[in-house]
Amino acid sequence: MEKRAVAAAIEQSVLKPTATAEDVLEACREAGAHGFHGVCVNPIHTANARTAADSLKPGGEIKIITVIAFPLGSASPAAKVYEAMKAAQDGSDELDIVMAIPLAMEGNWRGVERDIADVIAATQGLVHKVIIETSYLKTPSDMEQAALAALSAGASFIKTSTGYSPKGATVQDVAALKKIMRGRAGIKAAGGIRTAEAAIELLQAGATRLGTSSGVQIVECIF
Repeated sequence: MEKRAVAAAIEQSVLKPTATAEDVLEACREAGAHGFHGVCVNPIHTANARTAADSLKPGGEIKIITVIAFPLGSASPAAKVYEAMKAAQDGSDELDIVMAIPLAMEGNWRGVERDIADVIAATQGLVHKVIIETSYLKTPSDMEQAALAALSAGASFIKTSTGYSPKGATVQDVAALKKIMRGRAGIKAAGGIRTAEAAIELLQAGATRLGTSSGVQIVECIF
């Protein structure tokens, strides 16, 4: 797989709780230098990321992705909506929304769908990815229900993981999501992607975006 294609799928993540404004600026520099799709940040950094990205690559070439209800998904529906609207106001292009994991554990898929739909309705015009946190989904049926709830709510992408759960992205989960989605939504693999080999395997399995903090190391290993 060509380096350019891998780079274009990467969303360089800056999601550690200790991440600073300088870390975000450096991630934007890396995105611009290597042709990454964008930079994924916590809400506190959205406005700074937007400013930094636009100063490096005017015209929105570097997309800003903001995580919502990250990493637990347990915020109230109203809090999620407010956080998403503030991210949009601060210049985010895309939102990575953690689904209501407690509702999923109860099998309340209608509640999961409504929770996501409220955020999407409040932030029309943005790209919405829903993190279904596959490591907590105990059966293939649970994964299908979670993915379909997100799709019904209006998600453009299904994202595997936050990177803060026991398991990150796997080829098996991406392949399963590809079968479930049947082209109706993109798939973002995230969590534990640190090598070029892993990145390429996930893309070949059906991922269309990659969330990683190791984007530079990944592309520099592809010749």
